[in-house]
Amino acid sequence: MRAAGDLHSVLQRRREAVILTAFPELTMFEKEIETALDAVRLAALLCRRVRRDLVTEETIAKLDRSPVTVADYASQAVIIHTLARSFPGDAIVAEEDSSALGQESNVVLRSRIVEYVNDYVPGLTEADVLAAVDGGRCEGGEGRFWTLDPIDGTKGYIRGDRYAVALAMIEDGEVALGVLGCPNLDPLDPLIASDTGCLFHALRGGGAFVRDLETGPAGPITVSGNADPAQAVFCESYESVHSSHHGSGRMMRTLGTTRPPVRVDSQAKYALVACGAAGVYLRLPTRADYEEKIWDHAAGWLLVREAGGRVTDVNGKAIDFSRGRTLSSNSGLVVTNGHLHAAVLDAFKSA
Repeated sequence: MRAAGDLHSVLQRRREAVILTAFPELTMFEKEIETALDAVRLAALLCRRVRRDLVTEETIAKLDRSPVTVADYASQAVIIHTLARSFPGDAIVAEEDSSALGQESNVVLRSRIVEYVNDYVPGLTEADVLAAVDGGRCEGGEGRFWTLDPIDGTKGYIRGDRYAVALAMIEDGEVALGVLGCPNLDPLDPLIASDTGCLFHALRGGGAFVRDLETGPAGPITVSGNADPAQAVFCESYESVHSSHHGSGRMMRTLGTTRPPVRVDSQAKYALVACGAAGVYLRLPTRADYEEKIWDHAAGWLLVREAGGRVTDVNGKAIDFSRGRTLSSNSGLVVTNGHLHAAVLDAFKSA
C-alpha cells in the first residue's frame, strides 16, 4: 500500500492536470474545485481502506456497525479539516456531530478514528479531529456553504456494494459545485459493484466528468439518449424504507417498462443516470411528513443536471436547496435523462 505521505504528494502533483482536463474554462471556483476533489478523493480512499481493514465475516454476522462508524467520522473529519484550511470562513452542513463520539465509553473508537485520520492528514490531535467533525453544524439556507455526506449508503458500504462520499457547495440556494467519490463503482461497467472506484465532479455551467479514483485523466459524461420508457433502466434505493418500491413498481408497469429495476444505495444512483447507465432514478416518499436531507442530493443533483438530465420532485417542482438542512418544499425526487421526464411524471400521477 502506498504510504499516506507519498499519496498526498502524488495527489498534489496531479491536481493541476486534473483540473485543467476536467474544466478547460476555469472559473472563479478554481480553488474550490481543487480543494473539493482532493478532499473527497482522500476521504474515499480512507473509507475503502477502513472497510478492507475492519469489515470481516464476523462483523457482518454480528451486525457490527463499528467499521462504518469509524469510516463515517474519519471521512467527515478529513473533508471538513481540508475545507476549513482553505476556506476558514465557509459554513458547512454535514450529517454527523461528535456528541456520541465524545462519550467516555467510545474512547477506543475515538482512538481508532484519529489513527485513520492521521494516515491521510498527519498531525491532528483527538481534539482537532472532534473539532473538525463538529465543523458541520451549520443550518444552511442563504449565502455560501458546503454540504457533506461522509458516507452515503452505509449498508451498501458494509455489504461491499456501492456507496458514495458526497460534497457540494451551495451559493444562495444554487448548487455551484458537486463531487461524488464512489469507491465501489467502475465507470466502465457502473451497473455492477467493483473496487475500481471513480470520482465524479460537476461545476454549474461547466459540465460533468468522471475519472478513476486514483489515476488517469477526467473525461466528460452525458446522460443516455433513450426516449422509450419501455427500454429505460430504472434505479431506486436498495431498501424500501428509503423509497417506495411498490410505488415505483406501479409506475414502471404504467410505463410498460420491461427491465427489472437496479437497486443501489447512495447518490451512486445519480451517477448511473449522469453517465448514461440508467435513464431514471426514483425517490418516492414513504411517508407524507418525510423531508429529504440536502446532503443526500446536492452533489448528485448537479452531476445529473450538468450531464444533460433533469431533476424535479414528484410534482414536477424544481428542487429548492435554500430551506436549510432539508428539502422541506419538495416531495420525493424524479431524476431522469430528460427525454423520459414528462412520461415519468405522468406515470406518477396515474399510479
